[in-house]
Amino acid sequence: MYAIIATGGKQYKVAEGDIIKVEKLGAEAGATYTFDQVLAVNNDKLVVGTPTVEGATVTASVVGDGKAKKVVVYKYKRKTGYHKKNGHRQQYTAVKIDKINA
Repeated sequence: MYAIIATGGKQYKVAEGDIIKVEKLGAEAGATYTFDQVLAVNNDKLVVGTPTVEGATVTASVVGDGKAKKVVVYKYKRKTGYHKKNGHRQQYTAVKIDKINA
């Protein structure tokens, strides 16, 4: 059984027991979080929502927060001596999928 959820402007395919990294949720470690934007559920038969599946939720427990690897942003214009280097580390929340309610 798996589900496709939407959070933080992205879509994730999840199954029970999976640990995924999503955009920062602002929840404490050990807390439970419910995703209510379930786009599709597969339980021997695929059910696709329009746009979401009615009454379907995904319950997860928060593992912790962290930062992803650094992405280097380098801007350069030739012949003018212009160059600028910048870095960015995106924050995330790791969650463990406990139950898919469909």
